[in-house]
Amino acid sequence: MNDDMRVARAFHDETAHSPYSIRTSGHALEWDIKPFPFKVYADLEPIALPRDFPAIPTDALPALTGPRDGAARLDLPTLASLLYHSAGVTKKKTYPGGVDVLFRAAPSTGALYQTEVYVAAGDVAGLDAGLYHFCPGDFALRRLRSGDVRGALAAAAADDTLARRAATVVLSAIYWRNTWKYQARGYRHLFWDSGTMLANLEAAGRALGLGPRIVTGFVDDAVNGLLGLDVDHEAALELVPLGAETAAALSAPTDPAIDHRVVPLSSSSVDYPRLREIHIASTLRSATDVSAWRRRPPPAPREPGHALRPLVAARDTCGRTLGDTIQRRGSTRAFSDAPLTEIELATTLWTATRPVTLDAASGLVDTYLIVNAVTGVDGGAYAYWPDAHALESIRAGAFRDRSAWLCLEQALAGDAAAVLFFVAPLDGVLAAYGNRGYRLVNLEAGIIGGRAYLAAYGQGFGASGLTFYDGHVVEFFSPHAAGKDAVFVVALGRSRVAVRSSDAVIPVESRLRRT
Repeated sequence: MNDDMRVARAFHDETAHSPYSIRTSGHALEWDIKPFPFKVYADLEPIALPRDFPAIPTDALPALTGPRDGAARLDLPTLASLLYHSAGVTKKKTYPGGVDVLFRAAPSTGALYQTEVYVAAGDVAGLDAGLYHFCPGDFALRRLRSGDVRGALAAAAADDTLARRAATVVLSAIYWRNTWKYQARGYRHLFWDSGTMLANLEAAGRALGLGPRIVTGFVDDAVNGLLGLDVDHEAALELVPLGAETAAALSAPTDPAIDHRVVPLSSSSVDYPRLREIHIASTLRSATDVSAWRRRPPPAPREPGHALRPLVAARDTCGRTLGDTIQRRGSTRAFSDAPLTEIELATTLWTATRPVTLDAASGLVDTYLIVNAVTGVDGGAYAYWPDAHALESIRAGAFRDRSAWLCLEQALAGDAAAVLFFVAPLDGVLAAYGNRGYRLVNLEAGIIGGRAYLAAYGQGFGASGLTFYDGHVVEFFSPHAAGKDAVFVVALGRSRVAVRSSDAVIPVESRLRRT
């Protein structure tokens, strides 16, 4: 089924935005059934995570681009730090009427936070071996299975090293929490949002010395069954092994299926069968399939078509720690017309596009941009080439109005100093990796976007993820982008409004233990 790439192609086309589709959608938000933002296992006791976990004093930029090798022993406070900086609650905003919204460490489309976090712990000092769910709401773990399940994960991923790493974080997604607003197109968001979380997790994991890497190939049914997921409504997305290697866990069969009671997200929900169809069509059925899929050659690399304009060298440091950057990060909702500098843009592009540590090829996504206000860079449309760290001019001119229109006519994209458009040769990726390649391009775009957020906030300006008119983005950057597909957008710029007193930063880091 994975090799019938017509499924992914059709899904992408059917969920594309256009001025016509937006104006004729008829979709309205039903606030009475907005999903609850936390998954709660009602019959399991919480295991409180330590609040005196290690801070992350590493400068944000080296954490994002630094060495990926080596891994230290893992203990419970360090795991707590990793979970907090990846998926924890970092900020509370009070809206008119006294409604509080809890924001997380990583951005999520619509602040809906459908990404869930599980931990398969094997050799974590202070934590018994077992499978746990992490709940950001009470900053606690709940044990779903006792005993070491790392061998089962290793078998599902066709990767023996997962049985030896101290723990593996598993990201999953609950469909309804996103489709409530975004309908079937929310499938793309599952990977954008898990990607932005992985940008945090990868940077925090490296800064904490845990040697994270991202595994995207695994037997879906096996991992979903291990986690006890309701596969009609949720699914495992990625695995991230962490920590020093120890003695391998046994690959003995796991306990029988688990069925812990979960508090319903809302009184009713709407089903989107097309989302389930694309996910099923991109599954891998056996460890043999996983190994074969992982060995597939990637599509041919793209090459510049014209002369390149080199950018200034990226900064090595930004003067703000990764921990503080994550704590302060948000999605900027109003940009001023103040320009960015060339080094700020160059640093963001360089940092965001370093190769992703995946079990499949990275470099599947190309970065295009509209420059509206960057000192030292002429206004216009460009392609960015990461290896050369240079821009290729597509057309010169002032495109604020066009930038806003391409992003669903949102003024935010016109006010931004620069807007990054992540575009992929989707048909070539699907030919190489099958329908699962659709997961890869959306995930890689999410990771690049998440890194762009962190690079921006680390340097003291803002970022915001946006949606877009799919075909019109490609048309605007064509003929250079002809034959490609738009995947994700991130706008960059200086915030117009200061943080208000009601936007309370939860002062966790001030109480952290420094390493």
